[in-house]
Amino acid sequence: MSVFGSLVEAAPIEVFFMNKKYLDEPASQKVNLTIGAYRTEEGKNWVLPVVHQAEVNLANDATLDHEYLPVLGLEKFTRAAVELVLGSDSVALKDGRAFGVQCLSGTGSLRAGAEFLNRLLNMDTVYVSQPTWGNHKLVFGNANFKNIKSYRYWDAKNRRVDIDGLCEDLEQAPERSVIVLHGCAHNPTGMDPTQEQWKRICEVVKRKNLFTFFDIAYQGFASGDPDADAWAVRYFVEQGLEMVVAQSFAKNFGLYNERVGNLTFVVSDQSTVVPVKSQISLIIRANWSNPPAHGARVVAMVLTTPEYRKQWFEAIQIMSSRIKEMRSALRGHLEALGTPGTWEHVTQQIGMFSFTGLNQQQVEHLIKVHKVFLLSDGRINVCGLNTKNVEYVAKAIDDAVRNVQSHL
Repeated sequence: MSVFGSLVEAAPIEVFFMNKKYLDEPASQKVNLTIGAYRTEEGKNWVLPVVHQAEVNLANDATLDHEYLPVLGLEKFTRAAVELVLGSDSVALKDGRAFGVQCLSGTGSLRAGAEFLNRLLNMDTVYVSQPTWGNHKLVFGNANFKNIKSYRYWDAKNRRVDIDGLCEDLEQAPERSVIVLHGCAHNPTGMDPTQEQWKRICEVVKRKNLFTFFDIAYQGFASGDPDADAWAVRYFVEQGLEMVVAQSFAKNFGLYNERVGNLTFVVSDQSTVVPVKSQISLIIRANWSNPPAHGARVVAMVLTTPEYRKQWFEAIQIMSSRIKEMRSALRGHLEALGTPGTWEHVTQQIGMFSFTGLNQQQVEHLIKVHKVFLLSDGRINVCGLNTKNVEYVAKAIDDAVRNVQSHL
């Protein structure tokens, strides 16, 4: 008998499964609101012009080779990434208490950070938001966290952040629990805490001696302003908290398949930097040994060249502005149709995703009847909307809300 004979087929990864269903759908009228990637008005992937220019420059640079990078990555990239998220005037940077580790996008950053916290610091309890990104629990579980718990986040009735429930749950968390917080553009709800709410969260984390693990995958992409999108991270640093921050450059640079990520460490004592670096080096060595160079070189060139950095700012503003326009258009069409329920949350949310409030039966109706593909929890990628399909999607949602059992 085969050694593999005892295995059973695992459930499919929903976002990729639904994307494939869309691709395989023969209907001429269909809409893809599944996978988290930016799309243009024409429904195409967009290579940022400044990214293309950087790639041309790299291709024409005869001094570059394919030698291994250091285990902790391209230093020019990690320095730029840490400065981007913490700010050039960060006291942690000035004091030498912050540094970066190049990882394989946001997922690799999360995994390396989780393994570090579990194996070296004996942390085995983690709290993630309810709901959260579908990969968080899998990553922390595979990194050997024994207790994976949730804190309340989404108030489904009022379609906003349940800040009271969130803080109550953190109050009950054991000391040294890892708290995963979305730095901006919460996935999947698209609803972020206000600055005052962030201050409440920080106060509980600090007083209860919890450990912050920020996941920030949309800096700059969310609002068009990288500094505004990093406000929460910087506030927690200002309050003297130690933390790790998983950064991804997939969305905000359009470098999805280059797997460009950074894990920022912020420590309270500079003397711990060398031991931390030595230990995270061994974790990286055992996982991917050293990271790929191309995407990191692109990001480093853009962030450290003033003219290119300016062009990147312009590009992320184009992307974030188009998303805001589509949010407004979807809400406008739903309200014009008189669709039951309230739809202000569509424009109050930020970033790529909207938690529509549709239930699973309504989602199934949208897919089966209207060929509008989205996730079972009602999350849509707003980037999949454009001026040609947004009215069609609104009418499909209106039909589902009116004619399928609703929990709204």
